[in-house]
Amino acid sequence: MAAGATTLLDQAVLNIAVPSMRQSLGAGAADVQWIVAGYSLAFGLALVPGGSLGDLHGRKRLFLVGVAVFLLAGVTAATGGGPGTLIAARLVQGAAAGLVNSQVIGTLQDVFHGVDRGRALGLYAVTAGVASALGPPLGGVLVAGLGPEAGWRCCLLLSAPCAVTTLTLAARWLPPPRRTARDSRLDILGLGVACGCTLTLMVPFIRTPGSGGEALGWGVAVCTLAAALVVHQRLRVGGGRQPLVHPALTSSRHYVLGTGVAMAQFGSSIAATLVLTVFLQDGLGLSALLTAAVAFPAAAAMGVSSALAWRLVRRIGPRTVTVGLTLGIGAALAGAAVALQVPSAGLPIALAATQLLSGVAGGLSVSPNQTEVLRHAPAEAAGVGGGILQMAQRIAAAVCLSAVPAVYWHTASGDGRPRAAYALASCVCAGLLAVALVLSLLRRAATPSGPSTPASAKGTPPAPKEAVPHAEPPRPESDC
Repeated sequence: MAAGATTLLDQAVLNIAVPSMRQSLGAGAADVQWIVAGYSLAFGLALVPGGSLGDLHGRKRLFLVGVAVFLLAGVTAATGGGPGTLIAARLVQGAAAGLVNSQVIGTLQDVFHGVDRGRALGLYAVTAGVASALGPPLGGVLVAGLGPEAGWRCCLLLSAPCAVTTLTLAARWLPPPRRTARDSRLDILGLGVACGCTLTLMVPFIRTPGSGGEALGWGVAVCTLAAALVVHQRLRVGGGRQPLVHPALTSSRHYVLGTGVAMAQFGSSIAATLVLTVFLQDGLGLSALLTAAVAFPAAAAMGVSSALAWRLVRRIGPRTVTVGLTLGIGAALAGAAVALQVPSAGLPIALAATQLLSGVAGGLSVSPNQTEVLRHAPAEAAGVGGGILQMAQRIAAAVCLSAVPAVYWHTASGDGRPRAAYALASCVCAGLLAVALVLSLLRRAATPSGPSTPASAKGTPPAPKEAVPHAEPPRPESDC
């Protein structure tokens, strides 16, 4: 939990400091995109290799190395004197965060079983969501209290004491490393093709292509690498060797559709937070502290609703995710309407109300969906299954952190109306959540009806069935 909070808080807290960081370093728009989205790029690239290595060689040493590198890279980023240093440090830090988080998911899958596994995975999702939501308020307090120059640097240093604490506790309490994969041979070629495919997909959204021909070239490269990966994985399965992506993952509609839900929801959430920050500070001229106050209700509401989501899960089962996504769409559209209609004096309060609704929506959708997805990852591919889920989310984050703010900046600079630009960006985020809602409904439709699972004791979510390798596991009534 500490590792998840440390690595996800680090990115979220920087979003609110982007305007002051850009002014302090004299960074251009492309530099800012690499600083913010490059973290997600490196994070995503490291997840699947990290999960595979953890499955093969044990997780504790990889976890400790990842946290240590994350800490050193964070200090380097905070003390950097130019955009280039900061970009390089953030790339290294993102890769370390990916290595750490792939071990987190794998460790939870290794150590816990039955009811305990469901609760542990749910708590991890809650911790990650609340840490992401708390980032903007904490960043706003630091920038307001320490000034623009020292404020953004302290935002990057905020994760340092958390990393030191995590490293100390992990060295003592994490279980000894053990191999969980049956085949000790790492699929090096598969790893290389997967990393190349991920990189080729994410880079065009971080740096805008110079022409339509260049964009087409990137698209062709992605399709080619993806096809090569599929062929390579099938050949390994046909030859009796362990593939990079476990067959039980790709054959599970629940896992595939749930990962799609997580991608759309995570991308929409993280892009909406950045656009809100830029709109309030650059568009309306509000202080970082007032911006933090507007963003804080989302963090508080997400913490409360995440803790209580299991009650709704026990009553309506998988429809909890549908309810959360529907509320999220309503919150995004309400934010667009508020930006266009509410006078300037009451706009911060009105936006805070929409953030409150958005936080409730996130708490109801994030944890139940992630728990359901990871429940379908077999034990011998626990690290890879968690890594693929998080890699998919990081791909979505890199794409959305470039595309959605680009919509805002283009509209705001074109007609000089930041309110209209924020409304349009909010509608884009609502569209992403609508995609997640459709995928969630498809997953629900693909679930065969069966006998319900008796409710467990008060305060304990129903026990998830253990995943069976190479087969779709039976599904309990609830998401948790």
